[in-house]
Amino acid sequence: MLPLELTPLVRRALDEDIGDGDVTTLCTVPPDLWLDGKFIAKQSGVIAGFDVAHLTFSLLDDRVQMKYAVADGDTVEAKQTIATLEGSGRALLSGERTALNLLQRMSGIATLTRRYVEAVRGTRAVILDTRKTAPGLRLLDKLAVRLGGGQNHRVGLFDMVLIKNNHIAAVGGSIAEAVKRVRDGDPRRLPIEVEVRDLEELRQTLPLNIDRILLDNMSLDQMRQAVEIAAGRVPLEASGNVTLETVAAIAATGVDFISSGSLTHSVKALDISLWLNTKSVEREKDA
Repeated sequence: MLPLELTPLVRRALDEDIGDGDVTTLCTVPPDLWLDGKFIAKQSGVIAGFDVAHLTFSLLDDRVQMKYAVADGDTVEAKQTIATLEGSGRALLSGERTALNLLQRMSGIATLTRRYVEAVRGTRAVILDTRKTAPGLRLLDKLAVRLGGGQNHRVGLFDMVLIKNNHIAAVGGSIAEAVKRVRDGDPRRLPIEVEVRDLEELRQTLPLNIDRILLDNMSLDQMRQAVEIAAGRVPLEASGNVTLETVAAIAATGVDFISSGSLTHSVKALDISLWLNTKSVEREKDA
């Protein structure tokens, strides 16, 4: 079952597309027309977002039914039928673009995440996302990362502390002072992570008893030295210039986490089509 907070997100996406009415559908499709159809993957990848697609149609007509041939998180091949649906023709036609947009984007994120996860298999490294998500779609982007086998970093600025160089500069350049101010000012005692740019900053941070240290844009050699210096006292996260080509080498340094904004900020959607049928008409709907 989807979190309740996803419903207004999907409703806003529908409102953006439909506005005060789908003129074409209202003029051409009888209110009692019933359609069925199928979602077809046009390329291989990892599926994510079936429940979101179903919610999209259900917000227009709660009689719409979907049956899944695979589960979220499963790998599919090109030309594979991944789900079927049936319902009001007006609901299916008005909701198809929004449903496909969300399903395709989430599946693209899950597919890319799975590739990162496979690239670091056999190491201790866990793949994390970042806050570099599409505005308004963060919850869906982060759900897709989980379905691809990755884990979420913080959802936003409210559920974890990440002290970066600008925060440190704002308190006079002292990492210890920045950590102290957070501990004095945060009654919830949220987890604290500190970003360090070199090994000297790492050494300054280690005695502060925080939850994680982020190694920002360090070389592979610096990361290996950081792992030796930390000696398991605090989890280390590597970030900056992480790509599919570099992630395996980064994982081999021994870091605990690797975060990459590329999972969500510029992902390519997975190509999926929706075919809708009446008794006498079948046509592809992917325009």
